[in-house]
Formats: sequence, structure tokens, C-alpha cells
Amino acid sequence: MREIVTAVEMKELDHNTIQKAGISSPVLMERAALKTVEEIVQRLKNKEKEKILVVCGTGNNGGDGLAIARLLQLRGVRTWYYIAGKEEKMTAETAGQLKTAEYYQVPRVHNLDPDEYTTIVDAIFGVGLSRPVEGKYAELISTMNRASAYKVAVDIPSGIDSDTGFEKGIAFRADLTVTFAFRKRGLCFYPGRMYGGEIVVTDIGIYSIPGKKICMHHLEREDLKMLPERVPYGNKGTFGKVLLIAGSEGMCGAAYLSAAAALKSSAGMVRIQTVEANRIPLQTLLPEAMITCDFDEKKNQAMLDWCDVLVIGPGLGTGAQSRERAQWFLAKAAECKKTVILDADGLNLLSVHDNWKCFIGEHVILTPHIGEMSRLCGKEIGKIQDCLAQTAADYAKESGAVCVLKDACTVVADAFGDMYLNISGNAGMATAGSGDVLSGVLAGIQCMYLATEKKFSPVMLAALGVYVHGLAGDLAAETVGQRGMTAGDIICFLPKILR
Repeated sequence: MREIVTAVEMKELDHNTIQKAGISSPVLMERAALKTVEEIVQRLKNKEKEKILVVCGTGNNGGDGLAIARLLQLRGVRTWYYIAGKEEKMTAETAGQLKTAEYYQVPRVHNLDPDEYTTIVDAIFGVGLSRPVEGKYAELISTMNRASAYKVAVDIPSGIDSDTGFEKGIAFRADLTVTFAFRKRGLCFYPGRMYGGEIVVTDIGIYSIPGKKICMHHLEREDLKMLPERVPYGNKGTFGKVLLIAGSEGMCGAAYLSAAAALKSSAGMVRIQTVEANRIPLQTLLPEAMITCDFDEKKNQAMLDWCDVLVIGPGLGTGAQSRERAQWFLAKAAECKKTVILDADGLNLLSVHDNWKCFIGEHVILTPHIGEMSRLCGKEIGKIQDCLAQTAADYAKESGAVCVLKDACTVVADAFGDMYLNISGNAGMATAGSGDVLSGVLAGIQCMYLATEKKFSPVMLAALGVYVHGLAGDLAAETVGQRGMTAGDIICFLPKILR
């Protein structure tokens, strides 16, 4: 698990390292340059034929660039640097790096022709960029982007907002971004994540401040180790029982996808409470699941008592019968605090029944896409897209639930301020049924931890489910390609991620 920082947090961490830890800014700059050079050199195909251009601004990002140019030249790689901006505006650290580069006779370019180079390194702006890129800087970045060279960004592509990932007028399009100490939010959200290309986080000696919490994180492959071992002496009941309140007439596909995903995500038993018209299709598609088509107080209570986790909403519809089914189970689950994943039509029903909000709390995981979130919170879709993280955090705090706001970078937030950004997954997952699969994965992950001694927070388990879902999608994309992916492909690759 890695921390993600804002520009303000990064500045504070940098300042603390210099002032409290006693590591000077030039030392940090040198470490940043060394790490970047290591990443560049290991990707060079033919060092003798390489011609590298480092384009440097006048801030400290430019100082990193000047150090990179010097270190590459000293390693025997032909390297030139170009200064974008006026030297008299350089920070003291960058002016010092310029003096050192001149001492070691690193060649400087005054008339830029990017087509002459095999690699271009962008060190114009760092994470502190606060205004749109215009004028000669915009022209410079446009020229760099048009070059056919391999492109490397130092810390963050110039022109990308380090907090939102938005393009500020124009931005450098990197093949590789070497970022320092922590991943920046703008390298998680799109388009910043796309402009960053391959993103490598390097350790340069800047660490968290003792006693000061960073609230935003992302999971990585290493975190799959926290998935619990399957108890060798367990039975199907040991591994969790999932009840789906899903499927209306003619809408059994969503129920199938969610149920199948739950079973493929380690749940021991799955029961689907649906309408009679869906019985035969579901029994044919998924014989491992139990199908119930009754809806009365006594049988409902027996199913509620039986299950460990409920999924309410996939393909449910919003008619009177669907509303009655959803309300009964949501209300009863609130009384006994049984875990609920509320998805799809469950969320649509919640958005039009304010009195249902009393059923929502810490035991509930809400999984809206942006359109559903717009209906839930009353904000315009465009405004939600402008502040995904804040929207998820605000609704989690308001509802008391865990909010999984689904997008290209899904945000998982809880009422206590903890937040995760998901960096797995791909555009092929933007396909019908993918959200239904996620609801099943979330249920399966919940079931994994029912009998374990070590417990994790609900927001952590939700983030883990989202991450696993994305990894399965990535594996599916590698195998079948993004264009032809279906939700069923994601399900097929879940066991390979979880094994």
C-alpha cells in the first residue's frame, strides 16, 4: 500500500525533510537525478547511438533536469540541455546545478530542434504549477510532443495539475514518468495518468512525517499477500454465504454476473432472490447458485439469517415489486448490521426515497457510477468529474457508508476521511455488466475475512475488491484485448488473480 499526496502535502514533506531531518535541498535534487538516470539508462537500447535532450525550467524541477543531464553525460551517454526561461529567475538550487553542469562541460542547446534526439526529458515544471501553460512554454511543449523521440517526465509531466490530473492548457505526453517519494494525485486521475505513461515512484529520502496522517492511498500487487489463506478444514459455509436481491423480469444477466463473480471471488455459497421468470435462465447459466423466487416475511427472514453478505440491486428494476424487495432487505440489514453492497437499481431507488437514508451506515458499501452519484447527491455530472475524490468523501461522510465512486480511476472513501484511488483496470472494462461483476467481487472479498483473526477496515476491504476487479480486467485485456472484452471475461480471470 502506497500513500498518495497533493502538491501541498508534497511541499510540506519536502520542507520537513530539509528542515527537520537535515537533508539539504541539493542532496535531494542529486538523489532525484540519480534515480531518474537509473530508470532512463536501463531502458536505453543502444547507448552509443543515443542522443538525449533535457529541457529544463527555472524552478527546482529544472535543477533536477540539469543534474540529470550532467549524470547522463558522465555515464557516457551523449546529452544536451536546454533552458526554458530566464536564468535570472532560477532558484538558488537550480542556479547551482547550472554552474555544476557548466563546470563538467555538459553541452547546452540554444536553438531547439527536438527531432535531432532519441530521448527528450521534460524538466520544465514540477508539482507546483498553478496556472495554465501559455505562450512560449505552450509552444515549447507542443514542439516536444511532436517529436518522435522517447519521452521522459521528471516528477510529473509539465502542464498536468498535480492534484486533479487535468491538463492546464497543454501538457507533455510522456512515455515514462519518474516521480519522487510519493505518487501524486494527478498521476492517478485522468488525463494525467495517461500523460504520465509508465509511472515509477522512486525513493529519494523523503518520508512521511511522524504523527501526521496522509489519508489517501493506493494498493499494489504486494497487498494481495494480505488475502487470507483458505482454511483447510473448512466447508462451504465457512467461506461465506452471499444473498443477492437481484434481477427483474427480463433482467437476469446482471444477477448472473454478480453471483458468478462472488463465487469466483471465494464465496462458499450464493443464493439469488429473484422473480420466477429468471429461475430457469439462472439455473442454466449458474447451477452452482441457489435460486429463490418467493417473497414473504418468513422466508425473507430465513434468507437474511442464513447469509453473511447481501448484494442488493443488480438488474433489480425500480418498479413497485422491486422497491418492496429492496426496502425490506435494506431495512432488516440495518437492524442487524449485516454487510450490504448496494448497487445499480438499489442506488437508483435510494436516490428517490430519502427515507431510506436511515438504513445506510457503516455496514453498507455504495457503488455508484458517476450518473448514479449525480442522482444520489444532486450534483451535475460535470461537477462530479471535476472533483471525484471530494464528492466520494463528502457522500461517505454524509451517509456514513463506504462510497465506491466508479470511474476510470475509482475512488473508495469512508466517513472517517480514509480514501483509496484505484490504479488497476483499463478502458476495456467500460462495458455492460462490469459493475455487476464488481458487486460480486466486493461480496466475495468480504466473505474471505469472516473467519480471520486479523480484521481490516470496511474501506480497505472495499478498496481491495476494486483493485482485484481491476487486475482481473487487466489480465483479460492482455489475453483478449480491450476492444472485445466483456464482463464475463473479467470473471474468468478472477481465479488467476486470487490464486
